[in-house]
Amino acid sequence: MLSQETSEKYQRLKSILQEMHSLVIGYSGGVDSTLLLKVACDLLGSKALAVIGKSETYPSAEYREAVKLATSFGARFIEVQTEETDILKFKENPPDRCYFCKTELFGKLMEIAAQEEIPWIADGTITDDVGDFRPGMKAKKENNVRSPLLEAGLSKNDVREISKYLNLPTWNKPSFACLSSRFPYGFGITRENLMKVDKAETLMRELGFRTFRVRHHDDKTARIEIGNEEMQRFFNDEIRDIVVTKFKELGFTYITLDLQGFRSGSMNEVLTAETKRSYT
Repeated sequence: MLSQETSEKYQRLKSILQEMHSLVIGYSGGVDSTLLLKVACDLLGSKALAVIGKSETYPSAEYREAVKLATSFGARFIEVQTEETDILKFKENPPDRCYFCKTELFGKLMEIAAQEEIPWIADGTITDDVGDFRPGMKAKKENNVRSPLLEAGLSKNDVREISKYLNLPTWNKPSFACLSSRFPYGFGITRENLMKVDKAETLMRELGFRTFRVRHHDDKTARIEIGNEEMQRFFNDEIRDIVVTKFKELGFTYITLDLQGFRSGSMNEVLTAETKRSYT
């Protein structure tokens, strides 16, 4: 059963979606957008259209899982190719890189909404996202994107609680971010390096790790972040040898383990508060 507070937020979410009547959802297969799609699909049926933005920045395993989930819901969904890697400013990888990526995605969603005569486009933003450094929020405002989960006051804990209540397989899924977040600001983003990181993280997933990131520094170094509860597994000789061998085959010369472990948005640690303010 849901707690009373979460239950009230859940009912508020359903009221918001019913009021919207029809919407295009930017769907990634993550914890938040999966809950949004599931509830919208149950309430609105085919009037809820999921759009999966496919590009080199989107982990291949996440793409496959998103398609599988949407299909299992009986959701109406389409795929659209996004070309953020063709945008010069995005490739230069400035601190507001996310703004250019989201602008590209929301532009595609607006085109689809217009073609389908759907009045709203929506994303999976939640309350936890508001206080973080997220330049993409500016693109959201510019494109009049609604965030039903945020409007209902849902936090990550609320989303997980409701997802578990609805028996969604994503209820305890680790958070993920697009692959462009694996590069230090100012280090140019290329399709080749995105594919390298994708293959490296696919290997980590195949080895059974759940919470991790492979950060790509300069042209030679991989910095691996692993959740503290899984850190000890990495010191297994067989696993470590596999990682070193496979990563070198991908083109990394140095393979390092970050002793601080996994932390979301670690590439932002070099940014001062003043720099963050200047990009939001």
